[in-house]
Amino acid sequence: MLLDIDWNIEFNNKGTRTRLALMAELEIIKDVDNLADTATIVLPESIMNEALNFENKIARGTEVLIQLGYNGNLVTEFVGYIQDITNSDSSLKILCEDALFLFRVGVPDKEMKPTSVSQVAQYVIDNVDSSFKLDCSFGITYEKFTIHQATGYDVLKKLQEETKASVKFDTETKTLHIHPPYTKKGGKVYYSMQKNIEASSLEYKNKLDYKLEVTVESTDIKGNVRKVVSGTIGGDKITLKVGAMDEASMKKVADAALQRQNAAGYEGSFDTWLIPFVSPTYSARIKDEDYPDKTAFYYVKSVKTSLSSGGGKRTVTPGIKLS
Repeated sequence: MLLDIDWNIEFNNKGTRTRLALMAELEIIKDVDNLADTATIVLPESIMNEALNFENKIARGTEVLIQLGYNGNLVTEFVGYIQDITNSDSSLKILCEDALFLFRVGVPDKEMKPTSVSQVAQYVIDNVDSSFKLDCSFGITYEKFTIHQATGYDVLKKLQEETKASVKFDTETKTLHIHPPYTKKGGKVYYSMQKNIEASSLEYKNKLDYKLEVTVESTDIKGNVRKVVSGTIGGDKITLKVGAMDEASMKKVADAALQRQNAAGYEGSFDTWLIPFVSPTYSARIKDEDYPDKTAFYYVKSVKTSLSSGGGKRTVTPGIKLS
């Protein structure tokens, strides 16, 4: 069956909709470890003069919709906003970001004590865009959390770094998701080394003999330092410093960091086509007829989708092996 690539890119600037007619390259990057999904659209040099006129119809903050597919069957790949428009190397690049773009604005200073990850995140939403919803399943509590001269992005970044949570926006549903790593599950996809994987750098790591010790340090509101240790004593050591948390929350952070580093699975990535659709949080069944014992579902950590004159391609990076 012959497959012809189709695409649709639309901009919505305060109600004025514009559809992109020509494009040289497109790249979309989604990763569970990144706060934002991003897209880069490159306009062809041959229409530079027209592109510069086109720039007058869009601006920073313009809404962006990107759909890709074959033979007219389009799937929404990215929804977000224009973050910047740059001229470089005789081309025009449109840099886009998901709903995190809206949260790069200041939030009022506040000292919250005691509080939790969900309460801090809800405070950010209430002071930036209350039309967003919060879906938080990570029960981390703080004795004190201070916001001072910070943007919504700064606060969410701090939550991500300290708790090791997965912090992501679903721009289409206007939802901020905060969950323990590798717990939010999307759909399922199926891959075969012999059928629909074009190239691979995957290397399986069972980590049966790998020992890791994670120490979480916290200074409470009285200035006392507390430590919580998770993992195997005598192995590689990781030390994380967090805000004023109780010991139960520190244990959750340590366990989350341990899971990210110590789980069996593939390292590396593989290239495939635009179908089947796949996104981070999906469960990907990877089969290799030469090594049937490794056939299993793996958590999809990141997906880079690219489109150019050479065709469409996805580079998929799997994460931990799912039981």
